[in-house]
Amino acid sequence: MEGFDLISTGVWSIIPPLLALGLALITKEVYSSLAIGVFTGMVIYQFTLNGAGFEQLVDSFTMVPQMMAEQIAGNGALLLFLALLGALVVVIAAAGGSRAYAEWVSTHVKNAKMAQILTAVLGIIIFVDDYFNCLTVGAVMRPVTDRFHISHEKLAWIIDSTAAPICIIAPVSSWAVAVGGYLGEGGFTTFVQSIPYNFYALLTIVFVFFMCATNRDFGPMRVAEAEVQQPTERQHRIPPKDSALEAMSTARLSDPKEADQLPVNLETIVAEEDELDEAAQTAVEEFKGIKVSEKGHVLDLVVPIVVLIIFSILGMLYAGGFFQGIDFATAVGENPVFGLCIGVCVALVVAAGMFLPRKLMTLSGYMEGISEGVRSMVGAIMILVLAWSLGGTCRYLLGTGEFVSGFLNSIGVGLVFLPAVIFVVAAFIGFAMGTSWGTIALILPIVIGVFPVENPLFLVAIGATLGGAVYGDHVSPISDTTILSSAGAQCNHLRHVATQLPYASVVALICLAGYVVAGFTGNPWISLAGGAVLMVVAVIVLNMSPYGAVKK
Repeated sequence: MEGFDLISTGVWSIIPPLLALGLALITKEVYSSLAIGVFTGMVIYQFTLNGAGFEQLVDSFTMVPQMMAEQIAGNGALLLFLALLGALVVVIAAAGGSRAYAEWVSTHVKNAKMAQILTAVLGIIIFVDDYFNCLTVGAVMRPVTDRFHISHEKLAWIIDSTAAPICIIAPVSSWAVAVGGYLGEGGFTTFVQSIPYNFYALLTIVFVFFMCATNRDFGPMRVAEAEVQQPTERQHRIPPKDSALEAMSTARLSDPKEADQLPVNLETIVAEEDELDEAAQTAVEEFKGIKVSEKGHVLDLVVPIVVLIIFSILGMLYAGGFFQGIDFATAVGENPVFGLCIGVCVALVVAAGMFLPRKLMTLSGYMEGISEGVRSMVGAIMILVLAWSLGGTCRYLLGTGEFVSGFLNSIGVGLVFLPAVIFVVAAFIGFAMGTSWGTIALILPIVIGVFPVENPLFLVAIGATLGGAVYGDHVSPISDTTILSSAGAQCNHLRHVATQLPYASVVALICLAGYVVAGFTGNPWISLAGGAVLMVVAVIVLNMSPYGAVKK
């Protein structure tokens, strides 16, 4: 990087990422943790080169914005795509296509099984953003699933288990571009190549459809499903709006004391109530004040997303020179982020052409939607810039990766076991922090340094990082997507956490075994095939066991 030289700082090179990680776990605040990590890295860099002193400390401070500016300048197209994608998400939400889809579904669904499967399908279709996914799928499908006596706990689980998993493996999504940015040069191509190694996301999606098709529930979910099959004995109860958490949750119990009968010790899962309330307030505020049209059509939901996909691919081909004779594979990987920017711009124009003439929204409302969408992405952009800066400090200044790799080799630790270890570590951090993006931002800089790109384990480790982060986020009660899934399904938040935990953990344990196998083979397909078989066996055994059986 311009103005920076790579030096060897030995054991000091791991201090910045470890410090950022430790602070994030303690404070559960990602921005300041990453910023302090970057500054600490600059101090180590300056002190190693020029000795300790006040002048070097000042230089270290000034190098932080310099590093951030370098990262912003080198990733401008990526940041533009994130901002425009946020704008598209809000505009689509305001057009009312989701409402029309709900009306269409309600006339075509004939049984509970089909209602669950269509809920999962809609979760797959809305892959561009997980926040948009959670609230849209919940609002659209809740009336349908209520009609067939499907518990709000089951609905919340389906929403949560299709939102982040599909976003983390969809090349045209805010997650894909973010992860590609964390990975540095050629990062988008690396992300696409790592998709088969993201065992948790892939197997979770398979697990959702299997459970929806077979209804082989177990554990607390079996209790929730059994309770809702007796609708005359239960009624919706909206709790007093004394807190943000209570305002966005619905207990759905005729007697509040029944909440204590859930066969899971919730106190062992959750943190302080005020911590949950703060997380809920933050999540709900993201989508506050969006006015939704009542005249939308199903195509108002489908067409902009289809246009986004088609023109993103065409944009990649155009930017890569495909129409000038470059082969397809080379063209797609040449400048993919610019292609995504083309796709989202075309989608916004098409959306305006569809919505404005039919008066689904006014021109000022359309522009307000764009402004609100860009604003909603500011937090994600800040995390990206700070994570890039920490990664750049470790990679281009301190030589963190080289030190960690050399240390592991010197003590005889086989790298083949590291993907499984990375999966566990990422899961723990994701659970403690309640964020997938923050977890990925903290771990990927270290992973990239440990494994050279040509190493067969490189993609396995990337997949383990992404999968572990999503699992930790899934089982964390302070996760924004977990809270939004509860809100979208109008499910009591703690009941959602308790019922989802066993389901997510079954898949995670299978993935852990899969990463051990992949560490030795470097092949994702063996782990995925074996994982799918183990998953089916585990569900059948758990369903036949007394675990979660309703007591008479």
